[in-house]
Amino acid sequence: MSKEKTYKLLSGINYPADLRKLPVEKLPEVCQELRQDIIDELADNPGHFASSLGVVELTVALHYVFNTPYDRIVWDVGHQAYGHKILTGRREAFSTNRKLHGIRPFPSPSESEYDTFTCGHASNSISAALGMSVASKLKGETDRNVIAVIGDGSMSGGLAFEGLNNASSTPNDLLIILNDNNMSIDRSVGGMKHYLLQLHTSPWYNRMRFKVSQKLNSWGWLDDDRKKSIIRFNNSIKSLISNQQNIFEGMNIRYFGPRDGHNVIELVEVLQSIKNMKGPKLLHLHTIKGKGFKPAEESATEWHAPGKFDKETGERLKSDTNGLPPRFQDVFGHTIVELARKNDKIIGITPAMPTGCSLNIMMQEMPERAFDVGIAEGHAVTFSGGLAKDGMLPFCNIYSSFAQRAYDNIIHDVAIQKLNVVLCLDRAGLVGEDGATHHGAFDLAYLRPIPNLTIASPMNEHELRHLMYTAQLPDKGPFVIRYPRGRGKLVDWKCPMQEIPVGTGRKLKAGHDLAILTIGPIGYDAETAIIRAEKKAKEQKKEISIAHYDMRFLKPIDTTLLQEIGSEFDRIITIEDGVLTGGLGSAVVEYMNEHGFKPQIVRMGLPDSFVEHGTVKELYQLCGIDEEHIVATINACCGIGTN
Repeated sequence: MSKEKTYKLLSGINYPADLRKLPVEKLPEVCQELRQDIIDELADNPGHFASSLGVVELTVALHYVFNTPYDRIVWDVGHQAYGHKILTGRREAFSTNRKLHGIRPFPSPSESEYDTFTCGHASNSISAALGMSVASKLKGETDRNVIAVIGDGSMSGGLAFEGLNNASSTPNDLLIILNDNNMSIDRSVGGMKHYLLQLHTSPWYNRMRFKVSQKLNSWGWLDDDRKKSIIRFNNSIKSLISNQQNIFEGMNIRYFGPRDGHNVIELVEVLQSIKNMKGPKLLHLHTIKGKGFKPAEESATEWHAPGKFDKETGERLKSDTNGLPPRFQDVFGHTIVELARKNDKIIGITPAMPTGCSLNIMMQEMPERAFDVGIAEGHAVTFSGGLAKDGMLPFCNIYSSFAQRAYDNIIHDVAIQKLNVVLCLDRAGLVGEDGATHHGAFDLAYLRPIPNLTIASPMNEHELRHLMYTAQLPDKGPFVIRYPRGRGKLVDWKCPMQEIPVGTGRKLKAGHDLAILTIGPIGYDAETAIIRAEKKAKEQKKEISIAHYDMRFLKPIDTTLLQEIGSEFDRIITIEDGVLTGGLGSAVVEYMNEHGFKPQIVRMGLPDSFVEHGTVKELYQLCGIDEEHIVATINACCGIGTN
């Protein structure tokens, strides 16, 4: 691990102030050591690999030129920030990255003053950094620099364009660095991708313009009005000569580039030359995702988060999956193709996650019917609404946490019109090592109040297939299916599909002392806990009988089952992999209260706090929804001793 390895230069850099003491000609060696340190660490402690390798030179140059943490660097998403963490006091602790109680998977102000803003969801860096830049101006901090680092994939997000638009018309000195590697997680898509591929500007022209502006400024001739007029005139001349319009300069944002993002000395020079320029500016860099590790350079998508690997051979150390159940995402990927072969109205849509959600399977077989719309969750939902309005049946697959960004689109562009859109929420519930920004904790609660929605969560792979089949039947309206990250339970998952009546749950086990109500795969933890609790009671010469209901639908909830449960049981436990406030437990409490039932109800779910990172097993235990806690709760409800 890096903390056990001594580097000639990197070992002496605890904070950026140490980096700035080095002569500039030493920076390539620092970059080489930093890149090797990231490789060494992630070979044994998996994380986001290729992104961080691609910005090593940029990271070093930024901390060398700018006076961080006084100067603000705002990272977008945070996949690329491992080098930043290592250079800002966390090298010794980096082996705990993504581990329970260890350093966080993404930059977080609560962890370090060098982490200026919460990262995790794409496209927010320009808006956040613009706010900081304007705040500095308002406070009279004329010497503070603010830099937003955003990738070309994140630039496709609508929030990035909103930030650019505001930056073009609001007094600020923001520097935007566009890290252009033609990738997000999968390859970048859309018009912005093609635009950036074609965009070129003469370095000679930029140097000349900068020198002329400095001279005019020193003469006192270049006030703000004249500066804007000259910029507009220059942009017109440049567009005429190059036969190319620069979208950024068209918005009065000074453009520099594209430059080689892996020449650290050149990066230092250009950053030093533009850091004191007034007004918004954008530096466009070309980088290679996975730079310095050949397997990652050649297959950046696979090496975005590759797991453990042999750093010498580049071989990914995959565990033996023979005989294991499939991942839920793969069941989705194969099932949608199976359905689409028979239903030509079915369309697949994902915002930049075709591999992650397995829509790539459909893309390979039916490329004309599957769309990666880029990092644009709101657009993905409204695009789906438009397709549905004219008779198509879109399956829009979005990670649960990212679907939060499309909340208004779900309400305004789908639910109000009762459009036949199937919203598949992958990575629902606790997702593990990516932590608070990625947990799908809130979907059940934030979707339940929306009229016209059907909300379901399958307990296993068969149920997922049945629900997908049900959702594509005529006139089902907006239909949400949420399922977790990772593997299911059934090795033999390819079952014939059948309709599940909307709003029906199922009784998995009869009982008369206590009713346990679950939704989703956490039902298996409850199932095992029930067996253990009943066995424990027998050992203590007591008999308890526990009923188990898989509610399956949160909305409409199965009121027939709830009527039965309310009539027969005076003790109920609800269990869900989602926040307690507003989810299944809340729905059950509301029903019982409104219909005159007065059972004792214990709700188990995620707390009213942001859950940290760690393995799913560790986090279940931390949140008190693992098998052990379920057994203890059953015992407490039934008066069973723990000894």
